[in-house]
Amino acid sequence: MATRGTAFLMYHELGLPGRAMCHSEPGYARYVVPASDFRAHMGRLADDGWRGLNVTQVVESFGDKSVCITFDDGCETDLISAAPMLKELGFRATSYITVEFLGKPGYMSHAQVRELHAAGFEVGCHSLTHPYLTDVSGDRLRDETAGAKDRLEQIAGVRVDHFSCPGGRWDARVTQAVKQANFRTMATSRTGLNLATTDPFALTRVTMLNGTNSDELLRYCSGQGLLGTQLKERSRDAAKIVLGNTLYDSLRALIVGGRLR
Repeated sequence: MATRGTAFLMYHELGLPGRAMCHSEPGYARYVVPASDFRAHMGRLADDGWRGLNVTQVVESFGDKSVCITFDDGCETDLISAAPMLKELGFRATSYITVEFLGKPGYMSHAQVRELHAAGFEVGCHSLTHPYLTDVSGDRLRDETAGAKDRLEQIAGVRVDHFSCPGGRWDARVTQAVKQANFRTMATSRTGLNLATTDPFALTRVTMLNGTNSDELLRYCSGQGLLGTQLKERSRDAAKIVLGNTLYDSLRALIVGGRLR
């Protein structure tokens, strides 16, 4: 089935048996897709005739039955788990890296970032320290965008063209900072499909969660089943405006952790 746009799949860490996650909080764990599920996702896409592309490939040539595969944060599993699976299928992907996470337990080292690029992954930027960019301003915002880009390019030894917003938080001021840093695109966490006419500084993505199965994945890539998530996002966005990021996240952590019913 031809799609009316291209889904940008948003993965984070992949879960491996016997390997501790980067963080143990329930709110984080729900984004950790088991590596076996990721393999099933990619295999199903390949079997159904989809092409797995990185951000540059998609924005330069939108086409039918293509899907953009992205990872946030720079977890080591991008290299040791996802990269070999994708290489087997001839798929590409973009890893949006948080610069100051590099070298911490569970995250890639500087050398592994270069190894990831050599393995065919595209290196993107996910800020310097992973703050909500809507909560910072001035020099800090420049450090988290332009400063992060400069640092990551030195580490990776390649040009870094693509940015994704930590926590999906952005506004006009953030967009302007990303543009001024000379990125070519900015990805958000807003759900939807992207077209050739989509603003490259407001790219939507589809979040992959622990428990997402291959049938759901195919529906998402075809643009089906996204409306419910989009409606929930509108409610959450309104709550964030009313409560502010800090209080919103505190309440959400209590709910996800089962302490509020």
